[in-house]
Amino acid sequence: MEVQRLNNSIRAYGHDLTQKSLAAFAALCKERTYAAGSAIFKPNQNNKSEYVLLKGIARTFLLNTQGEEITLSFFEENMILPPYVTRTKNGKSLLYGEALTDCVFAEINADDFGLLMIENLEIRDFGNSVLRQELLNKVHKEIRMASWTAKKRLEQFRDDFSMLENHIPHPMIASYLGITNVSLSRLRKSS
Repeated sequence: MEVQRLNNSIRAYGHDLTQKSLAAFAALCKERTYAAGSAIFKPNQNNKSEYVLLKGIARTFLLNTQGEEITLSFFEENMILPPYVTRTKNGKSLLYGEALTDCVFAEINADDFGLLMIENLEIRDFGNSVLRQELLNKVHKEIRMASWTAKKRLEQFRDDFSMLENHIPHPMIASYLGITNVSLSRLRKSS
């Protein structure tokens, strides 16, 4: 496990761990690579991991009643996928995780991470900040979807993910924004 890349991800969440805490965290992580287009997790499959994205672009999504993919969120380098407690029920995934490009993750067993949080206050603070950030992201997205125009949602997407628009399929972006691909195309032409 490349500790420096892991540390960059932790710092992205506003934490600077001591070398001892960083080493304890890194010792539990396994570096795992996923090829572009591969599933990281799927609904109703056992999954007991936490994921720190060290390199690449990933997303979470669900299928609607018509079988269409609805993108919930995107993840870039140094971001953490939704925590185990928020994306599983009874140890089984509630949603899909997909590598959009070749991705490298630091993967850690959720139970091991939970024990480390009990033992180490720095790690506990870091874990709690990840949960808080996940909650804030979800609430802010709900507010945008309910009360913002499509144009304003696209502008916010560009602020949140500055280079993503050029690297991933636009239908994924459209579903994330809650609009059709045709509407996204029109918005892109007008801005």
